Amino acid sequence: MTIRDVPWTHPLKVTLRSGLERTFGSVYEALDFLEHEWPLKRGARYERAISSCRRALNRMTPAAVAREAFIAACLEAGLPAVMAAPLPHGRSVQRGASAVV
Repeated sequence: MTIRDVPWTHPLKVTLRSGLERTFGSVYEALDFLEHEWPLKRGARYERAISSCRRALNRMTPAAVAREAFIAACLEAGLPAVMAAPLPHGRSVQRGASAVV
């Protein structure tokens, strides 16, 4: 079964501990980062973000709820997150690419 991604209306730019910036434009991108690259694999907000992203991908909760949970997890882990410029229609952020805003 393929889960279709759910885009956010406004991407998030997250500053990693290394100083690099990553832009996340969808629920799947956030979930993939949480599951495979997250620096702090514990915490109530981390667990809520994982759960909210999975629920959003399964259309059980709004994407905005998953986005807010991801922001809270970023704050919990000490990773500043700010709203990035909206992406052009039909475009998504590629994994590993940093956006120039």
